[in-house]
Amino acid sequence: MEPIVRQHLCGEHGGGPHMSGEAKHHWIIALDIENFSPRRDPVQRRVRAAMYRVLGGAMERAGIAVTDTVSEDRGDGVLMLIRSSMSPVVIAGPFVRELDEGLGEYAQEANEDHAVRLRMALHQGLAASDEHGWSGDAVNTTCRIVDAHPLRDVLASAPSARMAFAVSDEVHRAVIRHGHRGIDPAAYLPFDLTTKHGETISTWITVPGYPAPPGLPESAGEPPCDQEPQPATDGQHGTAAERPSVVQQAQTVQGDQVAGSKHVTVHNTGNVRL
Repeated sequence: MEPIVRQHLCGEHGGGPHMSGEAKHHWIIALDIENFSPRRDPVQRRVRAAMYRVLGGAMERAGIAVTDTVSEDRGDGVLMLIRSSMSPVVIAGPFVRELDEGLGEYAQEANEDHAVRLRMALHQGLAASDEHGWSGDAVNTTCRIVDAHPLRDVLASAPSARMAFAVSDEVHRAVIRHGHRGIDPAAYLPFDLTTKHGETISTWITVPGYPAPPGLPESAGEPPCDQEPQPATDGQHGTAAERPSVVQQAQTVQGDQVAGSKHVTVHNTGNVRL
């Protein structure tokens, strides 16, 4: 099965496939083929056919119906909008897994010239259609994520991978971080993308088959700390680096019958109140 280009969500807009409709919520996917443009025209056609074949098979095995999706061809990739009633756990879990496995099966029979490695982005939000296609800020954001250099660098740094997958921070907070079946939150690392307009888009990136995505700056693996610094007390306003380190030696502390007695050494910074 191959997804049909411009196959519209059944009954969502009514009156015909090209009638404009109000903006509705969708799960939005953009995917691109790595190193597509340098290939010769006949190779590009065969690679595109392979991409659609693998994509259609992954959708079918994951249980994503064509009638629940709309897809638009992007030359070197596809823009997909999936009905909001579809579980995002299915998209980020079984669908990503089936797509990766399908790419792996194809790789066994394809030479280097016909290799298909994908960058894929998942976001959510409002999108509206007209006779020319789909539009909306959420669509723009998804396309910016999939085109971002950090995602390209991650895939280039993972030679044995078949795909690199990025989700927006909204999708990560709503879906990925909860660790639903088939989704490993530990395999995702955060990264902020800066668009050509200076906009910052917070994303999370993973590479199926890798414990963590390679090729990101070291700072990408350090999520922001949620704890605020503790205020100084007793009129002390200096920083921790300015206050002397105090080590308090305690005598033997009597424990209970199970744990027994213990000797305690307390390391503290600043004043110690006894």
